[in-house]
Amino acid sequence: MGKKPDEWLKQADYDMDTAEFMFNGERYFYAVFMSHLSIEKALKGRYVQKFDKNPPKTHNLLYLIELIDPQIPDNLYDIIFILNRVSISTRYPDNLQRMLEEFNKSKTGDVLEKSKDVLKWLKTEL
Repeated sequence: MGKKPDEWLKQADYDMDTAEFMFNGERYFYAVFMSHLSIEKALKGRYVQKFDKNPPKTHNLLYLIELIDPQIPDNLYDIIFILNRVSISTRYPDNLQRMLEEFNKSKTGDVLEKSKDVLKWLKTEL
């Protein structure tokens, strides 16, 4: 088997720190991308913990949640849905200018703070 749950969480924490670094450096849509990656790794850690096998190779947060079936608080589900929706566009932007306009400081700050709440909650589940 690959990584253990605690290794997934270490990487999730590191990625969330990187998201914060990107936010402070005004690389906003990369902050959103790293937030997604952090939550993805935390979910994969939860998958490994629950099933004792490698997680599927997917970036789809909703699919991972469906497999794991955690009891996510309603106030956290919305940001997971948003992160999942923008996963591809922040990973492979079609139009840089549009991404720069869409993910401004205010919107990205909100995504980042809510993503931290999701990560904190997921860590209590592991």
